[in-house]
Amino acid sequence: MALLRNLGTTLGKWTGRPAARIDADAGDPDVRRVREAAEAADWATVREVLEARPESEDRTGLLWAVGDVAGAERWLAEATAAEPDAPLPRLAAAVRHIGWAWEARTAASAKHVSREQFRIFHERLDTAETWLYEVAEREPEWISPWYGLQITGRGLQVGQETARRRFEAAVRRDPHHLGAHQQQLQQVCEKWGGSHEEMHAFAREAAFGAPGGTPLGQLVALAHLEHWLALDSGPDARYIRQPQVVAALNEAADHTYRHPDFAGGPGLLPLHNTFAMAFSLAGDTASARECFRATEGRVTEFPWNYLDGSDPVRAYTEHRARNGR
Repeated sequence: MALLRNLGTTLGKWTGRPAARIDADAGDPDVRRVREAAEAADWATVREVLEARPESEDRTGLLWAVGDVAGAERWLAEATAAEPDAPLPRLAAAVRHIGWAWEARTAASAKHVSREQFRIFHERLDTAETWLYEVAEREPEWISPWYGLQITGRGLQVGQETARRRFEAAVRRDPHHLGAHQQQLQQVCEKWGGSHEEMHAFAREAAFGAPGGTPLGQLVALAHLEHWLALDSGPDARYIRQPQVVAALNEAADHTYRHPDFAGGPGLLPLHNTFAMAFSLAGDTASARECFRATEGRVTEFPWNYLDGSDPVRAYTEHRARNGR
C-alpha cells in the first residue's frame, strides 16, 4: 500500500498535479500557530493569536483548533481561575469542553455508547453551556459563544425551536457567518430531526439571500451532499446526477467563488473541496476539475471523510484522477 501511495505521488508530479496532502489548517496559517501553542500549554501565545483575530473577522476556527487539543482542559482551567472575570479564557475552556465531551462519547452510533459515556458527555456539554452563556452576557457582541451553543444544543438535544433561536442570535451578530449557517444546516438535516425539504430550503434561502461572492453558496453543495449521504447505494448516485441538482450546484458556484466579488480568505480551501466532491459525484467533470485545480492538492478532511473516513486523501485523489486532474 505504501508503495502504491508513493507511486501515486510520483505520478502526480509527472502529470503536473500537486501531491495531495491533508491541510488540517483549512488554509489559515494562524490555525497551526494556535494549535502548536495549545499543545505546548502556552496560554500567552494562544491569547495573542486569538486577540489578533477579532470576532468581526471570525475566530471560531482558531478557538476550535485549541478545543481539539487533548489535555488542554487542564491548563485552560488554570487560565480561567487566574482571570475569573475575563471572557476569553472562559470561552476557550468552554470550547475545549465541547471537544472533550465528544471524546468521551466517541463517534460510535448511540447504541454502542455506554450509559457512563453519555453521562460524561452531557456533563461536559452542560459545563460548556454554562460558560458560553456567561461569555455571551459579558460580551454581547461576540458570535463565538452562540456558535458554540449551536453545537452544545445539538449534543444535548435542546430541540428545533431552541436551536433556531441560538442560530438567530448568532446571525444577528454576523449575518453571513458561514459556521453558524453550517451548524443550522446540520440541525435541519433529516438525521437530526429535520427533513431534506427543510434543509434544501434553508440552504438556498441563506445562499441567495446573501450578496454574491460570500461563501454561503457552499451550503447548497453541503445540502446535496447530505441528501446523497442519506440514500442507499444506487439511489444516491441517481439523485446527485440529476440535471436539476447539477444546475443547482452550478448556480451556487456562480453566486459564490465564480462571482466577481468573491474575496477568498481562510474559508476558500474547505469551500473548493466541498464543491469538488459535489461536482465529481454529480458527474460535472469541467466544474469538478476547476475546483480540484483551485485546491492545489490541499485536502480538507471534511467532506472527503464521507467517502473514506480512514483516508480522505485517497478519496480525494481517486476523484481528482477521475476528473482528469
